[in-house]
Amino acid sequence: MKKIAIILSGCGVFDGAEIHESVLTLLHLEQLGASYQCFAPDIPQHHVVNHLTGEEQAQQRNVLEESARIARGNIKALSQLNADDFDALVLPGGFGVAKNLSSFAFEGADSHIHEPLKQCCQLFAQQQKPIAYLCIAPALIGHIHPAGTLATIGNDEQTAAAVNQLGAKHVVCTVEDIVVDAEQKVISTPAYMLAQSVSDASKGIQKAMQALLEMA
Repeated sequence: MKKIAIILSGCGVFDGAEIHESVLTLLHLEQLGASYQCFAPDIPQHHVVNHLTGEEQAQQRNVLEESARIARGNIKALSQLNADDFDALVLPGGFGVAKNLSSFAFEGADSHIHEPLKQCCQLFAQQQKPIAYLCIAPALIGHIHPAGTLATIGNDEQTAAAVNQLGAKHVVCTVEDIVVDAEQKVISTPAYMLAQSVSDASKGIQKAMQALLEMA
């Protein structure tokens, strides 16, 4: 049975991991016969957003504690993730990727990435283990992989331009499809960058998980 590590970035589309994408990742991996373990960095969230009103709230939350909501408590700190123990890695999307795991939401092409996350992903890459990036997570590819690694965030021109400036090579992609860099073993899919429903997001994520396991 293939063992997959999943890195979450909080809980909730506007300030953490996108919940539907995260759950669909777990579902499709399980249905495809793989096991998984969730991880998240033990760091403060950039900010907290009221998902009912969209307004920022005067609260402080922890990325690991919030991610534990999605993982039903079965989660470990990113510092405990050893690439040797897993066959592949997945990073679901959500603004947590662009706010907590990196500064992409604020700085775009000038963004930086959470260094322990970068080191962890690069260990998987060095061991030639595949990594799947969903939704906005492909914005991290330029920070982690060699220049020219294929990536997609769908078809948003401004975001795609920033992805290219960071060193990845953006490929326009529909919601139900995936982009695969076979040489670097990097898979990406637009998910909620384009999805209008859970079913929409599910199509691309299922394909991505299938490709991930075939490559692992």
